[in-house]
Amino acid sequence: MTEPAEPAEFRSGFACFVGRPNAGKSTLTNALVGTKIAIASSKPQTTRHAIRGIVHRADAQLILIDTPGLHKPRTLLGERLNDVVRATWSEVDVIGVCLPANQKIGPGDTYLVAEIAKLPKRPALVGIATKSDLVTRERMAEHLLRISALEDELGISWAEIVPVSATGNDQLDVLSGVLAGLLPAGPPLYPDGEITDEPEETLVAELIREAALEGVRDELPHSITVMIDEMGLRADRPAEKPLLDIYASMVVERDSQKGIVIGHRGARLREIGTAARKQIEAMLGTPVFLDLKVKVVKEWQRDAKQLNRLGF
Repeated sequence: MTEPAEPAEFRSGFACFVGRPNAGKSTLTNALVGTKIAIASSKPQTTRHAIRGIVHRADAQLILIDTPGLHKPRTLLGERLNDVVRATWSEVDVIGVCLPANQKIGPGDTYLVAEIAKLPKRPALVGIATKSDLVTRERMAEHLLRISALEDELGISWAEIVPVSATGNDQLDVLSGVLAGLLPAGPPLYPDGEITDEPEETLVAELIREAALEGVRDELPHSITVMIDEMGLRADRPAEKPLLDIYASMVVERDSQKGIVIGHRGARLREIGTAARKQIEAMLGTPVFLDLKVKVVKEWQRDAKQLNRLGF
């Protein structure tokens, strides 16, 4: 008579995704968590905080950290974001390197992997061929071979190489299983059902910034940040008809940028407010009154005191 199989040990731990801008890191984080916790945009350096999303599985609890992209810093903010990235790399159990299948692996990708290879205590590495829905099978086969070749070129070892499509929901369960299998044995670190440990104010500020980034000029995205001035349920409303009041300020560095964000007769600001309010209501499940202002704080990205005030 065969012995019954031992139940698999429960695992828990941390993973982060790295990759150049627009490699699909935030979209992949949101898809695996099952809801939107990280803003996504085609603009470089969209992600500015290490945001944690929690994936609950029967066999594991996987905490995904969505980090800013490593880049050549031009400001004090850029230097601080790079510090966040490197600190995260040294603390996680697994790093997933996102390499979009619809783009050739270039110097930016090899630089990133080479930097990870220098870590004194290197986490397990997973090569992730993102955006698999955008390429043919032949192109994907070439791409996977090229990812594999990075092992010899850069002196690393992939635990696995997984093609995925976050938007097409393809192979996400496979990737989740691979990442979970590389975590150490241990109990859950967060209560069941919790999807992030980020304060609601941070998530709301990020959704407003995401709406503001849509369609703006190249130099503006880096200059926008958002402060929540006040946020709370309106006191005189009945419990079955709540209304969440949010007063927020979009901070830019110059008067000319303030004009761009406000737009002709306030049209742009109204568009941002409408788009952000819909996303916030979808995330929190509560009707929202959103009051947006635009403030100029000269050269805030280069001012240590302002960066500290703004939470960087």
